[in-house]
Amino acid sequence: MDALDRKILTELQLDGRLTVTELAARVKLSVSPCHRRLRDLEREGAIRGYRAVVDPAAVGLNFEALVFVTLHWEDADTVSAFEEGVAAVPHVLQAQRLFGDPDYLLRVATTDLAAFQQLYDRQLARLPGVQRLNSTLVMKHVVDDRPLPE
Repeated sequence: MDALDRKILTELQLDGRLTVTELAARVKLSVSPCHRRLRDLEREGAIRGYRAVVDPAAVGLNFEALVFVTLHWEDADTVSAFEEGVAAVPHVLQAQRLFGDPDYLLRVATTDLAAFQQLYDRQLARLPGVQRLNSTLVMKHVVDDRPLPE
């Protein structure tokens, strides 16, 4: 991947709806080479897809929490069962496995505190292998959905 590929990626992260013609103009390439590079980036997996970025508040998800999860055990079966379980919870927007304690960080969005409490009690606390959950509430997003650095 060279500097031109990185510039293409940067432009698409800022506006994924660019036409190939617009993209080519922004990166100072003619359309055909830009299109070829774009297809190569898609084929190689550097571009995983295109999607709309939706404002959670616009769809009623006004409450966000970060949930730290510690498992009882970290054997392969427990980890796999937990990860499959958490992947099936629609209100978990992100789940990351961490080194050290806690074992996981979940980003969760719900309509309000009452909905979060129900999610916490009825789904998150019952995920396979969970020993402890610790939550903190998001006050505001300071840096959100930033493009990857070049």
